[in-house]
Amino acid sequence: MSVAANIEPAKLVDRVAIRSWKTPILFGALALFAVVVFVLLGPDGHATFRISQDNDLWQVPQLVLPAKGFGIVAALICVVLAALAYRAMKRDGRIAKWVTMTFAVVFVLGLLVWIIGGTKTQNITLVGLFTGAMLITIPLVFGSMSGVLCERSGVVNIAIEGQLLAGAFTASLVSSITQNAFAGLFAAAVAGVLVSFLLAAFSIKYVVNQIIVGVVLNVLVSGLTGFLFEKIMKIKVDGANIYNQPAHLPDLPIPLLSQIPVLGPTLFRQSIIGYFMMFLVAALWFGLFRTRWGLRIRAVGEHPKAADTVGINVNRTRFLNVLAGGAVAGVGGAYFTLVAVSSFSKDMTGGLGFIALAALIFGRWNPIGAALAALLFGVAGNLQSILSLAGTPIDGQFLAMLPYALTILAVSGFVGKSRAPAADGLPYIKG
Repeated sequence: MSVAANIEPAKLVDRVAIRSWKTPILFGALALFAVVVFVLLGPDGHATFRISQDNDLWQVPQLVLPAKGFGIVAALICVVLAALAYRAMKRDGRIAKWVTMTFAVVFVLGLLVWIIGGTKTQNITLVGLFTGAMLITIPLVFGSMSGVLCERSGVVNIAIEGQLLAGAFTASLVSSITQNAFAGLFAAAVAGVLVSFLLAAFSIKYVVNQIIVGVVLNVLVSGLTGFLFEKIMKIKVDGANIYNQPAHLPDLPIPLLSQIPVLGPTLFRQSIIGYFMMFLVAALWFGLFRTRWGLRIRAVGEHPKAADTVGINVNRTRFLNVLAGGAVAGVGGAYFTLVAVSSFSKDMTGGLGFIALAALIFGRWNPIGAALAALLFGVAGNLQSILSLAGTPIDGQFLAMLPYALTILAVSGFVGKSRAPAADGLPYIKG
């Protein structure tokens, strides 16, 4: 009895200690925002969502929602869910996932309807929103998958931006010379591997600070590609930049599937890089969590000393994973010059490598979570452009800020625990 009496208070203390009121407070603040903005300041117009295109298999009627009425319903649901979150945290010390997911979906829909209802055109095409978002999402997914490969094995990959940029430059140059897009794609993967080799060599073999190495590599690649762009790609022959006219990877629509409303043009009317992205996310998730290879990778990233004691070569595993991550990021960089646009320009990645890192954290180092976070960033980026053209009174920079604010909230623990692999960023020296 005395032992049990000692254990039970300890359990009670632990349970109280892990109770966090961050999420209920956040939900309460957002619910108050919804009441003020969606209800009191809600526009009187309608928000129209066009779902189908003319060539779709079947036509779905436009979705027309009264901005004021939908805002009232959304705000009411947010208030109820915030109250449920407070009650669950007080009673059980945790909040059910369905409460968090439902709150997020309802709040985002309410915000979207409120924004569109206040524009001049008061309509938006979902197909255009998501297909345009894929131009940003695809390289972001490749960058975040590179981060997953590296950080799951214990190496922080700050050099994703440099790997993407090196892949974009090399793909354009090699494809322009050979007039073969697949040669450019292969060269982009090799360029990513070369950048990641430097990262692996300095951070793993020579135990240099991984963050510093990554930042230096980004600056190095930016300067090198900018120099070569000026010295090589701007050379004109007969008035044409023959070294900056890469071959294009065509879209490969899948019959029938490509004609499904919204999903068809978004997922099934892609280039080979787009299809490879979807395969990569699924394969990487399965490999990490369902195979012996993935178990070894996660062991190296969580507890390298224990992995070493069972015969796993920790540093070799990390080295190979960093090289694989570089190849993945290089392919993502090739998307810029072989699919999205038809030429290379200085620093054309525009910081997407750092956004990929944010998607990796927001997705909790899970391939599927990181891909969904990348889609969120892509939609937000494209939504900024669409709503600016639609004449929204909201500043576009505010819309572009929202995903980053969500990332800060995720990292801070407001929307759930986000923990990197335990040995992430820590060099391993066999003693």
